[in-house]
Amino acid sequence: MLRHYARTRDPRIKEQLVHRYLPLARYAASQYRRGSEPFDDLIQVASVGLLKALDRYDPVRGAAFSSYALPTMSGELRRHFRDRGWAVRPPRDLQEQALAVEKAATALERELGHAPTVAELAERAGLEVEQVLEAREALSARMSTSFSQPVRGSDEDDLDLGSRLGVEDDGFVDAEHRAMLSALSRVLTPREREIVRLRFEEDLTQAEIGQHVGLSQMHVSRVLRAAIDKLRAAAREPVAVS
Repeated sequence: MLRHYARTRDPRIKEQLVHRYLPLARYAASQYRRGSEPFDDLIQVASVGLLKALDRYDPVRGAAFSSYALPTMSGELRRHFRDRGWAVRPPRDLQEQALAVEKAATALERELGHAPTVAELAERAGLEVEQVLEAREALSARMSTSFSQPVRGSDEDDLDLGSRLGVEDDGFVDAEHRAMLSALSRVLTPREREIVRLRFEEDLTQAEIGQHVGLSQMHVSRVLRAAIDKLRAAAREPVAVS
């Protein structure tokens, strides 16, 4: 069938070959089965590698198809983890080292029956100890957590991770501004303070302010300009805020 497909590229033969070698794709995917990655997704990635292997395989060279297909599927799986399996993507060489360390850790834990040491990981992966430590740190970038995820151990439905984050309290800044304005306003006369308050706190128009204080709109405008000039001049000088 492989020779027939290599000659004819018959899609029906290809479909039969895919079904025949699908267990090989499952085996390749199982070698990368770890973490929270769905196994079905890994099988799909390995199947893409299987399709590529079928199209590239040359039976004339005499190599067994499984010997040719497995590295192709493994390469496809490594690219999947390298390119799409990271919440925060580190440099490519560090990704490769991290995946090699993860694979070595899984194999050694299975062989030794306990978590391997950094030295054992370095020997198995062919890396320096510092490279293993850096790779393990990079592996933390593989996963991310949603702020909407419920907090473990909480009975409150609306308590999530986002609700536990600190926020900047604007009240302190507002309090500082109020204290500063209070200190600066001491340079104003009582009438100027009242007109400034009506304009910027009550948001009244100059005409409305004039009705409140018994002045014309033009007079209110002159008082406001003079008051603002006084405040600007006072702001340039050191002010003791109590």
